[in-house]
Amino acid sequence: MSHVAVIDIGKTNAKLALVNLSDLSEIAVITRPNRVLKGPPYPHFDVEGHWDFLLDGLARFQAEHGIDAISITTHGACAALLNADGKLAAPILDYEFDGPDETAAAYDALRPPFDETGSPRLAGGLNIGAQLHWQFSRDPGLKARTKTIVTYPQYWGHRLTGVAATDVTSLGCHTDLWNPHEGRFSSLVDRLEIADKIAPAHRSADILGPILPEIATRTGLPADTPVHCGIHDSNASLLPHILTQTPPFSVVSSGTWTIAMSIGGQPVPLDPDKDVLINVNAQGAAVPSARFMGGREHDLATGGPYPEATEAALAEVLDKGIILAPAVVPETGPFRGCTSRWIGPEPRVGSAQRGVAVALYLALVTKRCLELVGHRGVIIVEGPFARNRIYLQMLSAATGCNVVPMVSATGTSQGAALLVKDCSDLRQAAVCSTGPQGPDSNRLKEYAGRWAKNCC
Repeated sequence: MSHVAVIDIGKTNAKLALVNLSDLSEIAVITRPNRVLKGPPYPHFDVEGHWDFLLDGLARFQAEHGIDAISITTHGACAALLNADGKLAAPILDYEFDGPDETAAAYDALRPPFDETGSPRLAGGLNIGAQLHWQFSRDPGLKARTKTIVTYPQYWGHRLTGVAATDVTSLGCHTDLWNPHEGRFSSLVDRLEIADKIAPAHRSADILGPILPEIATRTGLPADTPVHCGIHDSNASLLPHILTQTPPFSVVSSGTWTIAMSIGGQPVPLDPDKDVLINVNAQGAAVPSARFMGGREHDLATGGPYPEATEAALAEVLDKGIILAPAVVPETGPFRGCTSRWIGPEPRVGSAQRGVAVALYLALVTKRCLELVGHRGVIIVEGPFARNRIYLQMLSAATGCNVVPMVSATGTSQGAALLVKDCSDLRQAAVCSTGPQGPDSNRLKEYAGRWAKNCC
């Protein structure tokens, strides 16, 4: 077993990566935008476009390198409703659509408390339970047409194998459907009357089965190619570190969402009003987590491309006290409901100074997320922010902790590949590089203090 094809569907992009299990390097990666179709009946994901892209990519990877197994990782807050023929009973809802807010009051009367599920109440379709309740309410025949409900990684697993499943990490991703303390479905499943429809919960590493014969014919893969159940993307980023690091530590998974996950941290009361929740890792254990839409905020706040930060640009931002106050996306994160504003002269869009100020902002929101989940120890940064020097310097200075960037093309794909691997030798395969400690640590700490005073 040497090559694993990883289906990696993020909120912004869909990817197919081929990972070499011997060193977790990525042999090949192809991507396409995760385009949302406007409807009807509501904004939904372009799964057929993804499917053609994935099959073409699997055929190419098989012809060029060979594939021994398939693993899957996707964003959370997403479920698929399948009919008796195994086809979609309804399009897969985009969780950012606000339609479920129409029935929020009725849903709130049904959903279990935070103490049971570890799920905060979130807007739109960010709670899968709210999605399902709204979909069934607006289409009275949909529940009868739905034979099986699967979480998103397992939707792709079902298309590949014909086997229906859910996985504990996707169920544990603020769905309201899972009790992380007891490792079972929550009381909401009975209240929504879907206990006979929701597919069995599996550990992420479980094998669903071999690929279907038509997939083998279409792609050239061997008919016995195994497909592993799959994992929520932030938990894919977390998995290598759970297997190799000694607690306490935290992992910051960055992408469209930035999620801070604490392993072995200080016990602290979790505040669902701050977008704090309990995730469930690949081993089924509860993980205190806090999040905000860091990638989305980066793109909105920067307004477009900008040159790499220089020491002069950093010095100018610090000297002039240029501060971006939260929250750029006020619907999520530890500063939900706050109004973002610039303090000091607003840097020009496209300037290095604007990139610096936004990086400092993102690092300080991340720091607040880490505080909310009782972080202790080293901070490991995955995803795009691992390549942002200013972000790493500020995060280290503001927290007083060592910050270690993981600079692979996609940590989620590596984590998903580990579902296939015998991890007894993983300590040699997953080596962390040393994070930078910025020379302006004291000035950055002073800036962080001023920034905190301007938060709502």
